[in-house]
Amino acid sequence: MSYSYFAEYYDLLTENVNYQDRADYLLRLFERHNHVLGLTLDLACGTGSMTIELKKRGLDIFGADASIDMLSEAQRKACEEELDILFLCQKMQELELFGEINTCICTLDSINHITSKKVLGTAFEKISYYLKKDGLFVFDANTVYKHREILGDNCYIYDTEKVFCAWQNNYNEKNHKVIITLDFFEPRGKSYIRSSEQFTERAYTDEELKQLVKAADLTVEAVYDDMSFEPPGETSQRKIYVIRKK
Repeated sequence: MSYSYFAEYYDLLTENVNYQDRADYLLRLFERHNHVLGLTLDLACGTGSMTIELKKRGLDIFGADASIDMLSEAQRKACEEELDILFLCQKMQELELFGEINTCICTLDSINHITSKKVLGTAFEKISYYLKKDGLFVFDANTVYKHREILGDNCYIYDTEKVFCAWQNNYNEKNHKVIITLDFFEPRGKSYIRSSEQFTERAYTDEELKQLVKAADLTVEAVYDDMSFEPPGETSQRKIYVIRKK
């Protein structure tokens, strides 16, 4: 999946995401866990918004994503900010770096885009391989509750000056997968140009994620509710996992 059309409109459809606040939260989280970030990988960095925010705060950071279209947007934005950031076109499960890293982050539900438990396990093993001893891997993930109760079979409409987007979900209770279909309508004079994108996200249980982490020779140090340092509850929509390589 290249997310070609989605890449073009991704930032418009995620304007509600406050990357500055999320970057500040991540820095507080690392401070809370007494971790010096060092060389940091922003895995599944998408259009690079988080990478750029953390680079502005002085981090030695680079990004990787499987979509060349997403990375093209990321590189364009970094150039506009006059920031020198390396972006690699690589899938999580096929990660191939030039050396070890101190820290890895994977934010905004990117984990959920891997719908195979086996493939996700391979991705965790790759991260573990490149992570230095005592390094930290922090990722977030949508919960089963969010997929079932919030996304479900619901439809959403996004109406902006640049594009009109119809977002449709199809939820499977058996495997907690949501098939997401996006139809974009971009105004061209008195008519519209239509383009479509479809992808699937899967929610994993807490136990499934912890088993995959353990199998990759990593240790769960903490699990938080989204953007907090409180434990998640039954209705938490996103969880933050802090993983250490012992």
